Formats: sequence, C-alpha cells, structure tokens
Amino acid sequence: MKRITLRQLRVFEQVARLRSISGAAGVCHLTQPAVSMQLKALEQECELPLTEQVGRQLRLTEAGEAVALYARRVQNEMDELDQRLAAMRGQQHGKLNVGIVSTAKYFASHMLATFMQEHAGAELSLQVENRAQILRLLADNEVDIAIMGVPPESLDAVAVPFAEHPHGIVVPADHPLATRSRLHISDFADETFLVREPGSGTRAVMERFFAGQSFSPRKVIQMTGNEAVKQAVLAVLGIGFLSLNTIGLERGLGLVHVPSIAGLPVVRRWHVVHRRGKQLLPIAQAFCDFVRDKGGDYANASTAPTSRGSAASTRAKPGRARNGASKQPVRRARSSAERRR
Repeated sequence: MKRITLRQLRVFEQVARLRSISGAAGVCHLTQPAVSMQLKALEQECELPLTEQVGRQLRLTEAGEAVALYARRVQNEMDELDQRLAAMRGQQHGKLNVGIVSTAKYFASHMLATFMQEHAGAELSLQVENRAQILRLLADNEVDIAIMGVPPESLDAVAVPFAEHPHGIVVPADHPLATRSRLHISDFADETFLVREPGSGTRAVMERFFAGQSFSPRKVIQMTGNEAVKQAVLAVLGIGFLSLNTIGLERGLGLVHVPSIAGLPVVRRWHVVHRRGKQLLPIAQAFCDFVRDKGGDYANASTAPTSRGSAASTRAKPGRARNGASKQPVRRARSSAERRR
C-alpha cells in the first residue's frame, strides 16, 4: 500500500465513476492501455481485484467500492488544498461541484452562468439528477453544494431557503376546465394524470397534496422528468402535476394553463444545501452567498409566463417584470375531456 500514487487513485476514481476504461481514458487524457496499466498496478498494491467484467459491463468488487470511496476523499482533499493555497495567494478559483434537482435546471443554469462570468477562474462540475440521486451525491461528498426543494431529512445538512417554489396542476390551454374558477381537485377525477417518477421532489409534493385532499386519481401514467410530462400534456395525453418553475415559456406561448384549484398552488421553498461540518472553500462559499442573495430573482423569473422572443433578455436580467404572454394561443387538438362531452 505504500507505493500507491495519487495518479493511480485519480485514474481509478474516474474508472469507478464512469464504469468504463475508455471513458476514464478520455477524461484523464490517457490511452486505454495506460489506464489499464494504472489499474493493474493499483490492484497489485491492494492485493485484491478492484473490478470485474460481467457481460459487457464493468463492475466494482467490494474492494473496488472501498478504494473508490477513499480515492474520492483523497481527490476532494487535494482540491481543497489547491483552493486554500489559492485563497492565501489572494485568488478565488478552483473546482465548484454543484448538484441540482432536475426541476431547478430551468433557472439554475442562468444563475450559474452569471456566477461563472463573475468568477472566470472557477471550474464548474454540474450534475442534474432527481432528488434521490442528489441526496446520494451529497451523502457521498461528490457534490459540495446542492440546489433542491425540500431539505434532506436523513442527512445532517445546512439548508438555506432563497425562493418560493410553487407546484400546481397543468392542463392544455384549451382544456374545458382551464379558465373556470372555484375548482376542486375532485373535478379532475376522470382525467389521466401524468406524474413524475418516485424519488422526485415533485412526486412527493403531489402525493402529500392528494393525501390531504383525500384524492386518488383513477388513471395515472408515470414518466421520468419534467420534459416528458410537459410534452405529454401538450399532446393531450393527460394533465400534469408540475413545479411552476418548469412551465414559464409554455404558459407565455399559450400552450398550457394552470387552473384555479382549491389548495393550489402548493408553495414550498427552494434551498441551497451543503453538509453540516463541511468547511466550504472560498469559491463554494461565494456561490452559496450568491444563491442566497440573488437566487430568488432567477427562480421567480422562471415562474412568470414569458414569450420565446423575450426569454433570453428577461432571464439575463432576473427580477424584471415579464408580460410576454402570447395573445394568440396556438390551435391544438381537442382535450380528452372535450372528446368525452
């Protein structure tokens, strides 16, 4: 074990992350034979196999999982050392490891773009996953900071709220109940509900709302991701339950509508999260401060209906009033409710 090198650990960490020799070779700017040699040398030092080939898949052995965990820790420590020294030199750069839940990508990308422009020396690593995966990345210390809705309950973490996070029912613009007032969720009992996958924060919010209303939809189609649900709503496959941060453009173009329903929208909060006890490096702390102070402007801008033509300019200036809703809704096929009438 005394002859294990940082280079071997760095290469193996990429092999473990990507489950691919060729993928690790590309990331590490090495040839595949060079990666294989590093892996073999590390296995000789450990005196245990670290990987195994199962069919066409590369898997980690129990020893490989343990080495991968410590390899990530070593890499994180080296990154922290690099940034500490940079801070002592009066510089603010380094690697910023951020994880965001998929629903946040509709505003977080614009927020990150502004931050990176202000910190040109920073290197961004961004992972976009559902809530369950982001929690795993936080727990494994693979991301420094996460943007999510409901703070983690099973992880000792610091969660700072920075914006409201509304959720509601989304229907095609020409749905017969789209513009009616004083609706109740039971008015949609015969509809097909398009719902997010288990593990997503949106799914959890929906289930809590339905339980509170003693409502259980008769027809459900489960889909992975917000875009899948939105496209299915546009195709009149059913109605969706979504974060309103995800549909600003579609509302502005007159493609979808958010009906007025008792108890909706369900308003939660967006949080910027990091593990308690983790000493944030200067670039990570700067990003937390940026999200805390300005993140609300970006999140709020994503919920306001905006036309495609004004989207870019509006998002570049968060907090600006947005009234670019299309005056001529796009003509669409009849909704399922209309076909039943």
